[in-house]
Amino acid sequence: MILFRKFRVLILMVFLVACTMHIMIDLLPKLEKRAAGSSSSAGGGGGCSCAHTPGEEPRSWAKQRARAAAAEPGWPNKHSLRLLQDFSNEPNSNLTSYSREKVTERGESEKRVRQLQLGSEKRGLMRDTASGQKQRAVQGSSRLKALYENPLYGTDLPHLTEDDTLFNLNADIRFYPKAAGQQEWHNEGNVNDEYSPAGEASAESYPNWLRFHIGINRYELYSRHTPVIGALLKDLVSQRITSVAMKSGGTQLKLIMSFQNYGQALFKPMKQTREQETPPDFFYFSDFERHNAEIAAFHLDRILDFRRVPPVAGRLVNMTREIRDVTRDKKLWRTFFVSPANNICFYGECSYYCSTEHALCGKPDQIEGSLAAFLPDLALAKRKTWRNPWRRSYHKRKKAEWEVDPDYCDEVKQTPPYDQGTRLLDIMDMTIFDFLMGNMDRHHYETFEKFGNETFIIHLDNGRGFGKYSHDEMSILVPLTQCCRVKRSTYLRLQLLAKEEFQLSSLMEESLLQDQLAPVLIQPHLEAMDRRLRLVLKVLADCVEKEGFSSVVENDLNGQASSHHHQAHGGR
Repeated sequence: MILFRKFRVLILMVFLVACTMHIMIDLLPKLEKRAAGSSSSAGGGGGCSCAHTPGEEPRSWAKQRARAAAAEPGWPNKHSLRLLQDFSNEPNSNLTSYSREKVTERGESEKRVRQLQLGSEKRGLMRDTASGQKQRAVQGSSRLKALYENPLYGTDLPHLTEDDTLFNLNADIRFYPKAAGQQEWHNEGNVNDEYSPAGEASAESYPNWLRFHIGINRYELYSRHTPVIGALLKDLVSQRITSVAMKSGGTQLKLIMSFQNYGQALFKPMKQTREQETPPDFFYFSDFERHNAEIAAFHLDRILDFRRVPPVAGRLVNMTREIRDVTRDKKLWRTFFVSPANNICFYGECSYYCSTEHALCGKPDQIEGSLAAFLPDLALAKRKTWRNPWRRSYHKRKKAEWEVDPDYCDEVKQTPPYDQGTRLLDIMDMTIFDFLMGNMDRHHYETFEKFGNETFIIHLDNGRGFGKYSHDEMSILVPLTQCCRVKRSTYLRLQLLAKEEFQLSSLMEESLLQDQLAPVLIQPHLEAMDRRLRLVLKVLADCVEKEGFSSVVENDLNGQASSHHHQAHGGR
């Protein structure tokens, strides 16, 4: 009986000790907050963590956490966002893969500081070189300007009706700020423009991301010479980030970033350096998505005059101030930590590549990434997802039907929507686009539902391009070799880009200098595009020799462009 009483007393004491510890743990953030407040008032201001020395970073972490909790009462809450555009692919394409990324460990803090200083000097030198090249281009030696002045880049669209535009400003659908849960636009570039509550604001007063949406039509994602795209690219780099959330779906981490003007973009962080090439033994679905590939794909798509990739810009993001401190996504916030090298890191949540072994670390909290402008809200402009007829098997041993059947294209030609219209020719455009950047991961594509089957293909999700510069994956060109069909406009532009006075690699280099993260591609990748362009023209030449020019090249140009075609082939 005495032992039983002693046991009850012991249990009670353990319970009291546990309660005391729990209360102390709850009070600890408040004590840290008070200490942070007193030190801030004594020092004259807090400042962001990126200003601290590496040795001070672990101490500032608790203080910043306390400040974040004080700034957001009841934080963290569930992140509430309006309906967002979905860049993800279907779940059956998210297959298991093995990672090859390794987190690089630094030495002592003094050595790390010296490395950062040297890296900063190197980047500054690269930026100065890029700036000098850009200035020379502006002074009159711009190949890109000469390219866009070529008649092939001046063809006109058919007359647009209400059915040919994605949005009609005179229709019942209005782009009210309240649709995004806001009261007014915050267009930092046009502070004098005011939004009328009566809905009478002109399109010029809308933010650039909305003007981009309004300009979408049946034939193009954006017009050839519109100033809106350049302004939107600047917004992606300069607009203040107000909130961050993880994007659901996909094998790798992507973030949805919202800006002060209520625009949104998909952020893909840097996972490897530009010099790292995909190992030859890696499957295409085992490769990392590259932020610089997304940027380069947008510029390549524009040079090819497809204009089917949403605008993408590179941005150097402060992980502390622009991600961790503004996110209300509890799951994302919990994955932040300080590495042994005193760098800020996070890994988020995703299917395969989200763990401490694959963490994304800053230097000390700066990280590169690509920002892709969102397409219109799915509630306003529905899109249809199509399975690519030449989709790969996504299996280590099995092959797809097109890989074993040389007459596979004949079957595709008899299947809607490839049996009529321009859809098959658009697939050929996409094939050439993917081959030039070495992208093997084109399992699906999308179109806007409003335009039915008579519209262009949207070239989304290009992060697995530009992985190999020493290898040309000829299997990507199988649709072209099997079908032997191409648009005349595409055929002529490819020939133009192969000429010495233009040269695709030089055009890409000049175009990419406009990006904040220039140089975006290393020289071997640029040279690989010239080599692959010659291979594409060789395949087309073989098709013409085998089946005849009129059977291979489909005329999609008006009379003016056709006359230019005859001039281009006059010496053949």
